[in-house]
Amino acid sequence: YQHKLKLALIGQSIFGQEVYNRLRKEGHKVVGVFTVPDKNGQADPLALAAEKDGTPVFKFPRWRAKGKPIQEVVAAYKSVGAELNVLPFCTQFIPMDVIDCPKHGSIIYHPSILPRHRGASAINWTLIQGDKKAGFTIFWADDGLDTGPILLQRECDVGQNDTVDDLYNRFLFPEGIKAMVEAVHLIADGKAPRIPQPKEGATYEGIQKKENAEISWDQPAAALHNWIRGHDKVPGAWATIDGQVVTFYGSSLLDASVPAGQELAIKGASRPGLVTKNGLVIFGNDGKMVLVRNLQFEDGKMIPASKYFSADETTALELTEEEKKMAEDIRAIWKGILSNVAVIEDSTDFFKSGASSMHVVRMLEEIKQKYSGLQLQNEDVYMATKFADFIQMAVRKFRGEDKEEELVIDYVSKNVNNMTVNMPYQCFINGQFINADDEKTYDTINPADGSIIASVSSASLADVDKAVAAAKEAFENGEWGRMNARERGRLMYRLADLMEEHQEELATIESIDSGAVYTLALKTHVGMSVQTFRYFAGWCDKIQASEYGATIPINQARPNHNLTFTKKEPIGVCAIVIPWNYPLMMLAWKSAACLAAGNTLVLKPAQVTPLTSLKFAELSAKAGFPKGVINILPGSGGLVGQHLSEHPDVRKVGFTGSTPTGKQIMKSAATNLKKVSLELGGKSPLIIFSDCELDRAVKMGMGAVYFNKGENCIAAGRLFVEESIHDEFVRKVVEEIKKMKIGDPLDRSTDHGPQNHKAHLEKLLQYCETGVKEGATLVYGGRQVRRPGFFMEPTVFTDVEDHMYIAQEESFGPVMVISKFKNGDVDGVLRRANTTEYGLASGVFTKDISKALYISEKLEAGTVFINTYNKTDVAAPFGGFKQSGFGKDLGEEALHEYLRTKAITVEY
Repeated sequence: YQHKLKLALIGQSIFGQEVYNRLRKEGHKVVGVFTVPDKNGQADPLALAAEKDGTPVFKFPRWRAKGKPIQEVVAAYKSVGAELNVLPFCTQFIPMDVIDCPKHGSIIYHPSILPRHRGASAINWTLIQGDKKAGFTIFWADDGLDTGPILLQRECDVGQNDTVDDLYNRFLFPEGIKAMVEAVHLIADGKAPRIPQPKEGATYEGIQKKENAEISWDQPAAALHNWIRGHDKVPGAWATIDGQVVTFYGSSLLDASVPAGQELAIKGASRPGLVTKNGLVIFGNDGKMVLVRNLQFEDGKMIPASKYFSADETTALELTEEEKKMAEDIRAIWKGILSNVAVIEDSTDFFKSGASSMHVVRMLEEIKQKYSGLQLQNEDVYMATKFADFIQMAVRKFRGEDKEEELVIDYVSKNVNNMTVNMPYQCFINGQFINADDEKTYDTINPADGSIIASVSSASLADVDKAVAAAKEAFENGEWGRMNARERGRLMYRLADLMEEHQEELATIESIDSGAVYTLALKTHVGMSVQTFRYFAGWCDKIQASEYGATIPINQARPNHNLTFTKKEPIGVCAIVIPWNYPLMMLAWKSAACLAAGNTLVLKPAQVTPLTSLKFAELSAKAGFPKGVINILPGSGGLVGQHLSEHPDVRKVGFTGSTPTGKQIMKSAATNLKKVSLELGGKSPLIIFSDCELDRAVKMGMGAVYFNKGENCIAAGRLFVEESIHDEFVRKVVEEIKKMKIGDPLDRSTDHGPQNHKAHLEKLLQYCETGVKEGATLVYGGRQVRRPGFFMEPTVFTDVEDHMYIAQEESFGPVMVISKFKNGDVDGVLRRANTTEYGLASGVFTKDISKALYISEKLEAGTVFINTYNKTDVAAPFGGFKQSGFGKDLGEEALHEYLRTKAITVEY
């Protein structure tokens, strides 16, 4: 794209903010942002981004009064001189005087495939009406309601159980941002089409409100499901139960025999609902069923639908006479179906004896005729295929003992950050929180003040063996191994939703346990973790597509014919060992790809930061992950991590941490030739040329060093600054450091929190002492801050020579190491930048794109940033070269780390 435009952005929301950021990044000039006024003292995200960049921002409550444009508002708009109006998401009515004013007019994003679903509730109606395709349109604004000519459209499939959030997060939001930028490029280059909207298929639906979201019961189950999921979150589909309005959330079509449950009368429904162990089952007028997972009452309280009634559970240790008769009756039913089997033994397998899915239905119907109180589902047969197992399952259901046992959690609770945070502190093995086998514990410390947060279980070798055994059983024999890929993805989406629902609690725990500034923990530590799980959830049912599975032409052994194809398979039990700098995010980066591929895992968090990993374990159980799929073992790396890396039943180790520990893991993994991926240490060079945008280089360079208190694997470990701007660069950095607020990480105005733990702070102080002794100039910092906790001043060294310790070794802290290079010496500074055994990341600042691309080719690092830094994304692969390790986290490539390829040849 050759041309750039002057743009006015009119709208609001995070979507608008992302469109704004991308357009500026692509070189277009945003001359004005027109958005809504602050609400409760909070500016809209679009306004925040624009104000931060110095872009003119206008906050008009309205553009018209009494049906006519407000001239002062229109005049303010015209003053910016835009060539194109971009409306990514706008809730205000914009007058045609403004729409038609720019040279190129105005474009609008609309979340439907126009002309279908014009109006403000387009996504909702896409689901309510059961559309098989969803999508969005970018169109040229005219004086109608969503009627202007089409510029471009994109579409996606609608899954049977997709919600508004699913569609928005998976497709409409990320792809919509890309498409808005593409549309502006097309307009700038004079290539944008104007395709009149067809009249055929045009629909308009009004905004859905609570009062008209009541469920109409005289409909098929599919229509009920579409109505509920189309109203999910806002405004919420509702019905009257026991005299009060109850809102339904989380619906899915239920294609099975009618499950056992307690009847629940619903006003207007011709048939009572059933409160079952999995939720509330409701019936359409076609007799088919919908499962609803959550209910919300008028007072705002939300409960699992399965908990609408509370009933005491009864248990028995042996079969009663009635149950023995039932078992013999079922044996006779099996015999009638398996006529080829002489005697139905306890070990008789239903399917191995010749039964098919058709026989499953027959068996369940025959059982239902004899025992109407015993409600079995098709899945029950597949989960218990041997006769003895089937009888045990049937008796448990007959007694009502099949309900999932409650997850029992002992919490350490603290009132902090204006909330109560509940933190599990025990090992999580096979779906249960339990003490370590030897009852040992250790204290985890708040780095902001040195206080004890909790005493945490310290896993033993016996705990490692139990966790690995649970993971192996879940993979080889459990529900997880039999689960289809799409259902696996649904669980991962659900887990991401729960993490998002608990994001403030997770961010608070992350802050007090690791010292991360709360605002950063919320946006990055937790925010990117949620994004990672959603990204890999979308991959679950696509792994066998395209390059992940292929047919291969081979030489035929005539006269026979052969077919050869490949398939990707999960590896098995994976051990994941993560560091302490981003406890939750590092968990997500590895675990999400591991689970998406179908593996089970045993994860060891860093000993000093176990709490968000254990909270994650709680949320995974609540999301419905089967027992044994996820296991979390806090404790010693030398004990737990070592035993995992050499354990014979572990087939893969994913590790992030130091290079020496990575080498030890490789040695241990050789015991059974495990697959290994390592993300290790770094000494990432950042080269700053005199032709850069200096203020930006200063800002981004500081972020490259001081982001997350410098506890950042890709931190710029060494800055090379061109001689002619060196002194000014250093001066500006010191000026900015003096403005940084060091303090309580929970204080929203804090820029720089405490180092992660005491031993690390002491190591950093020693690092600085070494730098001074070797002759480097300590320009600023280098000392511990005089206050409780493990705080260190942001530090700057100059005159750093290549042979010095601080030039060669990673600090992993807030220490900027600056070396000067001669003006114009591109190849010389490249040689110096590459003279390191590490190769994780690197960066360059220059306005000369040819120079930047030349340097990016020559730098020996897994990631190269050009005129930016720290910009990682869940879709982009991340990993290093040389002694920074091998293998990738994130992006499509990460899946390869957790899959194996099998080739299959068939002769026919």
